[in-house]
Amino acid sequence: MLEDIIKERIKKLRELKKFGINPYPEKISRQFSIKETIANFSSWSLSKKKITLAGRILAIRGHGGAIFFDLKDGSDKIQALLKKDVLGKKGMDFFEKFFDVGDFIEAKGILFKTKKGEKTLEVHTFKMAAKNLRPLPKSWFGLEDVEERYRRRYLDLLENEEVNKRFIFRSKIISAIRDFLNQKGYLEVETPILQPIYGGANARPFVTKLEALNLKVFLRIAPELYLKRLIVGGWENIYEIGKCFRNEGLDREHNPEFTLLELYSAYKSREDLMKLVENLIKFLAKSFKKDLGSASWLNKKWEIISFENFLKSKTGLKLSDSKEKWEEKAKILKATINENDSVAKIADAILKKLRKDIKGPLFLIDQPLDISPLAKKKEDDPTKTARFQLIIDGWELVNGFSELNDPLDQKERFKSQALMGKKGDLEAHPLDDDFIEALEYGMPPTAGLGIGIDRLVAVLTKAPALKEVILFPFMKPRQGRLK
Repeated sequence: MLEDIIKERIKKLRELKKFGINPYPEKISRQFSIKETIANFSSWSLSKKKITLAGRILAIRGHGGAIFFDLKDGSDKIQALLKKDVLGKKGMDFFEKFFDVGDFIEAKGILFKTKKGEKTLEVHTFKMAAKNLRPLPKSWFGLEDVEERYRRRYLDLLENEEVNKRFIFRSKIISAIRDFLNQKGYLEVETPILQPIYGGANARPFVTKLEALNLKVFLRIAPELYLKRLIVGGWENIYEIGKCFRNEGLDREHNPEFTLLELYSAYKSREDLMKLVENLIKFLAKSFKKDLGSASWLNKKWEIISFENFLKSKTGLKLSDSKEKWEEKAKILKATINENDSVAKIADAILKKLRKDIKGPLFLIDQPLDISPLAKKKEDDPTKTARFQLIIDGWELVNGFSELNDPLDQKERFKSQALMGKKGDLEAHPLDDDFIEALEYGMPPTAGLGIGIDRLVAVLTKAPALKEVILFPFMKPRQGRLK
């Protein structure tokens, strides 16, 4: 039983302490990573250079006169060998008695190749670097339950090399995005996560309280309104990569906490940012093509179609059709809607059901006014906006538009959204008088966009769901621990 194994290892730990050996020393003497060691293997093995490595024991094979174990650190893995004629009976007995799979070890020795040609460290001295009390999954129950992989990501990273690589690439992708934008003259900034008035999207917020001021505050749903204040302040090209929070469901495409890139460019239009985002995503796909494989859509022409025409091609309905017809179609498609929803909001709910079948890349443009409260109206059709969404492989990756900079129009739209909120729309945008005041000082023609970093990583790494690209996705609390 698991409890028996843990008790046995605690017993070993106490015995080590009794012998005056610290099973959790403050310092160790690692000289090189395993990756460095393998890169220099030929010269170091030839010169019989003594080196000190450290890492976790992943497997132990053999006993008596020779014991092999696999040693892994954060860079790579190598085989190690303990020999009785080198360490003596006392050294071999000590290892067999006190070391288990999962322990961290410091090992010093020389490099050689076995008869089978495997690169190996012949260990001359060793010591405990950190004692492991729980058996790793492969040596006990396995980590096959998908939910347990997400809950105990640390074990998932140890056992699943593909998962490990995906998260390393996530970090590299975010760094590459920063490099791309910085080289184009964008400035990275930071804006508040705790906000007295939430805004920047149609979403339900998380509510909390600042006790010092007895004030209700919100976790941001987007940084948009603060970033636009900076455009008012004279900055022309800015972006922020950070956490946002929306009080919504958990599914393949949604996590209540997510990473968002928002970007704003003064004196630019929607079309400028559509070109920018296409160039950015192509740059990322090409940069990591060697490791992630070629994206099927990389060399395709990126299609552009209006929001209304796309829905008409799938449903046969136009935005001018009756609300009853749209409600009937939503019912057939099992789209989630409310009785007070407008036709545009129902159409948007239907789009969310249909987009999973879009291979893309597809730019949807000209979204209706009442689901785009922060976007500029189209000059040739004031019922629609200069907005775009980018969909690739069923994921909505990008939402952007030419920003509304008319303070009077913005105030009226906020009032209209507030009225929708009173009717029960939990995602309606609140009125933000402070932001209106900022707009009254004047904001130049500006275009902005938001990119869901988690979704972008999922597309580039071909992950099936957001939980596969978020290190610690939100999980429903479990009833009791897995035994």
